[in-house]
Amino acid sequence: MSKELLLVVETVSNEKAVSEDVIFDALETALEAATRKQYKGANDEYAEFHRQHENEVEIRVEIDRYTGEYNTYRCWFVLPEDEIEFPGKELSLSQAKVIDANAEEGGIVEQQIDNIPFGRIGAHLAKQIIIQKVREAERQKVYDEYKDLEGSIIHGTVKRLERGNVILDLGNNVEGIIFKENLIPRENTRQGERLRVHIKQVQRENRGHQIVLSRTAPELLIELFTIEVPEIANGTIEIKGAARDPGGRSKIAVYTEDPR
Repeated sequence: MSKELLLVVETVSNEKAVSEDVIFDALETALEAATRKQYKGANDEYAEFHRQHENEVEIRVEIDRYTGEYNTYRCWFVLPEDEIEFPGKELSLSQAKVIDANAEEGGIVEQQIDNIPFGRIGAHLAKQIIIQKVREAERQKVYDEYKDLEGSIIHGTVKRLERGNVILDLGNNVEGIIFKENLIPRENTRQGERLRVHIKQVQRENRGHQIVLSRTAPELLIELFTIEVPEIANGTIEIKGAARDPGGRSKIAVYTEDPR
């Protein structure tokens, strides 16, 4: 299993361009979930208790990042006896000391247990959790990348129009949106057209993130002048401010110490 596990980590990490630590974390989460399922399906004197209290069992799995070997631990929180509400994961100090003589109230005790056989149910569960973790990592990577670019000018390709808004393809399966109030009036955009846009805001959402773009930001005007006017590009003339009436007039304020 150890070599297979390391191969899965390396393969998924390379395919999805996410760190191996993300994959290891996903596998540990999957093994922990599968172990809790094992308690739910146990056929012993505690079977009914575990079926009702599956989520009360605390499990920790630790994978050796170099060998692929892993250990499984059942964990309990150590509390005063009169505060125990979830016996599946809470112990009194006297109970905890049976497991660990150094146990203290407010701490955690762990007991190593057998690793579960990684059968079909475990593999399916692992696959789902890995996919979820990889998607979360990919979304976080995109969010971090574009959050750092907030306020910058980038290019995108018109992918589709939705209710007056324009969806841009920014590359690498990343989309941005230009809301209709951030479009230049009377500007006709076509699918496949390449546009220069300002990254107005990058915000988190429940299912990921939203990259809000603008075609009307003054920053676009400043960049255009920087590209077209050599004296601005080389710093001889400094743009102090810009104002736009999108589709109409635009003004910029400039300053220079050059006497010419």
